[in-house]
Amino acid sequence: MQTNEVTLGALERRIDMAVSLADIEQGVAERLKRLSRTVKMAGFRPGKVPMRMVEQSYGPQVRSEVIGESVERKFNECVREQKLRVAGYPNIEPKEGSAEGMLEFSATFEVMPEVALGSLADQTIERPTFTVGDADVDRTIEVLRKQRVVYRAVERASQVGDRLVIDFTGRKDGEVFQGGEATDFAFEVGGGQMLADFDAQLRGLAAGAEKSFDLTFPADYQAAELAGKTVQFEVKLKTVEEPVLPEVDAAFAKAMGVENGDVDKMRAEIKENLDREVARRIRARVRDQALDALIAVTPLEVPKAMVEAEAQQMAEAAKRDLANRGADVKNIPVQASWFTEQAIRRSKLGLIVSEIVLKNALKADAAKVRARVDEIAASYEDPTEVVSWYYSKPENLSNIEDVVVEDNVVEWVLAQAKTSERAVSFEELMGQQSQQ
Repeated sequence: MQTNEVTLGALERRIDMAVSLADIEQGVAERLKRLSRTVKMAGFRPGKVPMRMVEQSYGPQVRSEVIGESVERKFNECVREQKLRVAGYPNIEPKEGSAEGMLEFSATFEVMPEVALGSLADQTIERPTFTVGDADVDRTIEVLRKQRVVYRAVERASQVGDRLVIDFTGRKDGEVFQGGEATDFAFEVGGGQMLADFDAQLRGLAAGAEKSFDLTFPADYQAAELAGKTVQFEVKLKTVEEPVLPEVDAAFAKAMGVENGDVDKMRAEIKENLDREVARRIRARVRDQALDALIAVTPLEVPKAMVEAEAQQMAEAAKRDLANRGADVKNIPVQASWFTEQAIRRSKLGLIVSEIVLKNALKADAAKVRARVDEIAASYEDPTEVVSWYYSKPENLSNIEDVVVEDNVVEWVLAQAKTSERAVSFEELMGQQSQQ
């Protein structure tokens, strides 16, 4: 056998291989001989089928298998000898005009890139700072109250925040248009559910009122047949309901999971939850900046095979997520190409982080793993049960260990880069979304 390696690009390689036909024929003969001992055919006892008939029935399949195994074996030997790190699977094709007594093939593939970590000395990581206060607890309680709002019918004129129940009919050129008619339709005044001009027409009206008015749809309205068009609406206001928020009392505290109804305990638990969420958001923000810094200082070309595999995994994950939400994924054409940019970023980070972990022995420390498990468990009703689940099987801890290793990498980056702090508002911090 002979081999020849050719560089086609930064990461693309080709290996030309020549496999001896004599070796292949010998391999075919040996395998057919072994097969003849057990093969069954009508009219013959096992092991007594004539070799000629065995060759006729199984020869092509055996020859294909022997050739494939020979080429794969030679390819793997060459890769080991030249210490190549192959990305993905090679594309192996036969060559035309093979030399006498030889069967020649070409294997085209990509290799993993060398990761040369850049200097982080000029990179700055900004750590947001925020301390949860009573006002933040109050704001959270208001959100919780609004989530439990009930509505009560009133006789007065409607105002912002009320819920209206209406019948309406909309006509364009005298004909009811698609989606222009509804009965017992409910919406919140000022809630943004309806077009602003429609919403405004129903403010200040009491139950039982009827009103007709013209409305012009926005030029960029989603329904092209209505965009920029003026239509006529007839509306009957059936009920006006005002929102009634629950009082912050023992009953409310019990609804929030505080069994004894202690409002102060409820506030303390809300603050603990906010503290955990704030810490999580700050950690995610710092992590994203650290990973961005690594990408910025480490130019890296990633193998197409790696990107394609990552994009495919992301597409499959998206399908599973949609299915879990009740969507019929058979009718949703989720394509791996939609995730290419994210896949490139993830692939780069995977290579860079692996290099840092390897060179700096940044393994998952048992104490840090336990601390992260305890942090996760604290948000559940029975933390001990959650902790027990994580430690019941090694595979349950794998994701946590990966997170801890990533935390170690972030700490390593912070030690190399410049850092600063900036006080942020609650709204700004809660509005920040992690890229990962």
